[in-house]
Amino acid sequence: MFLVFVVSTRPSLPPGRIHAAQTAAIAGPDFCFLPGRVHEIVHANVTNEAIILVADDDDGHARLIEKNLVRAGLRNPIQRFEDGQQILDFLFRLGEGVKREASASYLLLLDIRMPKVDGVEVLRQVKADAELRKLPVIMLTTTEDPREVERCHLLGCNSYITKPVDYDKFSEAIKQIGVFLSFVKVPAVNDRS
Repeated sequence: MFLVFVVSTRPSLPPGRIHAAQTAAIAGPDFCFLPGRVHEIVHANVTNEAIILVADDDDGHARLIEKNLVRAGLRNPIQRFEDGQQILDFLFRLGEGVKREASASYLLLLDIRMPKVDGVEVLRQVKADAELRKLPVIMLTTTEDPREVERCHLLGCNSYITKPVDYDKFSEAIKQIGVFLSFVKVPAVNDRS
């Protein structure tokens, strides 16, 4: 099971060709998206609708994320978590709160700076777990520290997006994520095929 978006990052390249120097990818063990114009989509045996998990302690950012995902045309369910411990409890089915469904598909938009457990530790635990490692994780943060970006990629994040300080730019960045998510088919987290 693998989903691939094959795209050209330059209009002068033929379909299916990628100019590596201009490529920033969102990828995981089961899917890959390379920005540009989509020329071909290949997929097999993946679920149709992922539940979007938003882990962000900032109420304003969380509302802005949800609003702009909807503006981008997404109708996926969105579930918010206010700290790293809440998202870990949900994903690992711990504690008294709501827990993830066994065979549902999820996609995690994860802030790095959160109370109780930070986003980097959440990412580390998710990608170390045999059931959860397929979960696509997009880091959303205000820091552009290259060490932090590298650390998140080494731990297995699928993409790292810096939250622009400007409201309009932040809204546009989230809308672009929404457009991308409207095309992606996300595998169930415990599907081991």
